[in-house]
Amino acid sequence: METNFSKLSISDKDTDTVNNKNCSFCNKPFTEELWCCINFLEKLAENGNEEAMLNLANNYRNGEGTEKNLEKAFQWYQKAAENGNGEAMHNLANSYCAGEGTEQDFPKSIYWYQEAAENGVKEAMYILASIGDNEEEAFYWYQKAAESGHTYAMANLVRRYYFGKGTEKNPEKAFYWCQKAVENDAKDSMFILALCYRDGVGTEKNLEKAYYWLQKAAENGDKKAMYNLANGYYNGNGTEKNLEKAFYLYKKAAENGDDEAMNNLAMCYKAGEGTEKNLEKAFYWYQKAAVNGINEAMLNLALCYKTGSGTEKNLEKAFYLYQKVAENNVKEAMHNLSLCYETGSGTEKNLEKAFYWSERAAVNGVKEAMLYLAICYKNGKGTEMYLEKAFYWYQKAAENGNGKAMYDLSLCYENGKGTEKNLEKAFYWRANIIESSEINRFGIEMKAKLCNECKQPFLNVSDYQWCQECNTDRFQQEISKWTSNNEFIDKFIQEAQLNARDSYEILEWIPYNKLSNISYYDKGGFSEIHKAIWSDGPIFGWNFDKQQWNRKKDYEVILKKLNNSSNLNNKFLDEWKYHYNCQKKSFSKFIQFFGITQDRGNSNYMIVMSFAEKGTLKKCLSDIIKFKWQDKLKLLKKIILGLKVIHESNLTHAHDRYLILDICKKENGKRPEIIKNTPKCYVDLMEKCWDSNPSNRPTIKMLENIISKWIEYITNDKFCEKDSGGNYKYVILDIDIQLRNDMLEFIEADRTLVQEQAEQTNTSILQPHSQACYTSRKFSQSQGFDCVIED
Repeated sequence: METNFSKLSISDKDTDTVNNKNCSFCNKPFTEELWCCINFLEKLAENGNEEAMLNLANNYRNGEGTEKNLEKAFQWYQKAAENGNGEAMHNLANSYCAGEGTEQDFPKSIYWYQEAAENGVKEAMYILASIGDNEEEAFYWYQKAAESGHTYAMANLVRRYYFGKGTEKNPEKAFYWCQKAVENDAKDSMFILALCYRDGVGTEKNLEKAYYWLQKAAENGDKKAMYNLANGYYNGNGTEKNLEKAFYLYKKAAENGDDEAMNNLAMCYKAGEGTEKNLEKAFYWYQKAAVNGINEAMLNLALCYKTGSGTEKNLEKAFYLYQKVAENNVKEAMHNLSLCYETGSGTEKNLEKAFYWSERAAVNGVKEAMLYLAICYKNGKGTEMYLEKAFYWYQKAAENGNGKAMYDLSLCYENGKGTEKNLEKAFYWRANIIESSEINRFGIEMKAKLCNECKQPFLNVSDYQWCQECNTDRFQQEISKWTSNNEFIDKFIQEAQLNARDSYEILEWIPYNKLSNISYYDKGGFSEIHKAIWSDGPIFGWNFDKQQWNRKKDYEVILKKLNNSSNLNNKFLDEWKYHYNCQKKSFSKFIQFFGITQDRGNSNYMIVMSFAEKGTLKKCLSDIIKFKWQDKLKLLKKIILGLKVIHESNLTHAHDRYLILDICKKENGKRPEIIKNTPKCYVDLMEKCWDSNPSNRPTIKMLENIISKWIEYITNDKFCEKDSGGNYKYVILDIDIQLRNDMLEFIEADRTLVQEQAEQTNTSILQPHSQACYTSRKFSQSQGFDCVIED
């Protein structure tokens, strides 16, 4: 039943617009005795008009035209909802949710929100999305509400597409809805829009627009925008560096509750950046940030307590904070906690716990912890003495630039402690200490002697001696005694000799008549490879008594023939210059390049290099497949470290052409088949390296870290041991579940490998050749040699 009245909203408070309108039922103006109109509205509602029911319920809820009555409001919302009115359904859901006019009932509330949403009420859609536990369902309702024009739903939909929550990440849709939300004045989306422009998410990078929206978001009170804008001013990214503005914005963001801004504000107060130095305020803001769980702030707060900066010195509180952050897997805190246990700072001295936490820090890449761990293994401090592991951690710390570790590593090589004696490597690491300027930092006393000739101190390791100044003079004097008859080769070799810091960096012009037993060995990608004996052999030092070079006589080498190289130019030499530079940066990880010679027969130049038994990695695969996994991983790490040097030199290494052709033959983009008994964690890593999108592949540094962690635990005899039943039991319990599972996969793969090799051995014994007439016997027994085995 529709009347003129039913089209009018009785809840409209602006009665000026209806002053001259009379009620069609009581013929009185709406501004007088409004209860009469309520009467009529109630009659319409009782006669089944759902709009009248909704308006009547609203008036009872708001107390407009009648006394406020939530029970009656609930009753009429319920009647209107049951008659199919979507808005009434939504208000009924609100009543059940808040317990207004009825008992609170969340299941009924959700039911009516669902009904309202399905009837197109966008507010109900938004609420359903907000309260659900199912991410996919939440995404569905946010999208429906956003498509219906709900601004907050748009903002939430942006986050879903941006972070991939409840749906797959979709940068283009994230950017589209971000723009829509901002157009509808969703201030929360301005910050994400700035990130889209900054990072090129769903659109082209545009730093000007990024900065504009970051400013807009900050002006509208977005604390994360303030924090990021402050970072921009602090670092000079996207704008001029301005520490005062950075401080101002850090302060605003911190006062608005941003935890990271609190930490950075404290740092500004501590360093006096953008404001006056104030250690008490620095302490205050570190404390605020630490309470909110910011690990970096806890670390900084621990340092304040440790040093008494901005507060009283309190070693117990420093220890407590280091422990808390270490348990959050922050590597710097692990190292500091180990130092607390070592020295008894803020807690009782406990060398076992010091060792435990230094091990965790070292595995996570803290070079100081690596050095401490090496010392622990060397001296049996907090653990059993284990020289091989001491050597391993000295090497790790040295490779990460720790000068003290470099020196101790050189001693390991010099004395053969934990590794084979190698004077060249000992010398190499001593020379690195001097170059890294770490010698003064650690107060290392080097074994320096005065050179017999120049009377200047020079570095020596046992019998291995190298005075660079004198050796440079010697090479200079010998330059006139040789030539390759090629100006570019002469210059290349001369520069290498005059700058050689040790024998590993020497290049020589090697006369062809010094090479013997030359024989064809293999064919490379661009050249033939010959094997030979170099009668003089490479230089490894100067003999002061005999006044000549010490050499490794009759040294086995390979000769790489450079085709069509009789008139070799500088560009042609570039590849070998790169190889030589990589060789210098990565001692012993590259096949050594000794120098160049010239074939007498065809005048082609030949590269002289150290001999490798099988020549290429591919030819070693039949042996490598029999290795235990710990040996395979160690070999892999050596390859990775070699590639790392190449990558850090901004070089690209060529791939084996036969391997490329083999991969190209695979159909439908399939990769080569993975051999059985390969641990799943290793397969997963391989497949990441094979990802069709290069940006998804792990970097060489990531690979180094992963493989190093595997090696650390797989070679650790404390990881697990067998019980009396032959089952593995865990001994190290401090590693995460995923790493533990990875280790067990390697252990199981090794066990399977041993079983398979045993079965193959048994099979070869039990299944003789079909034409064999005798079993095996000693060679001294000659019976049966008249029997011929046919092919």
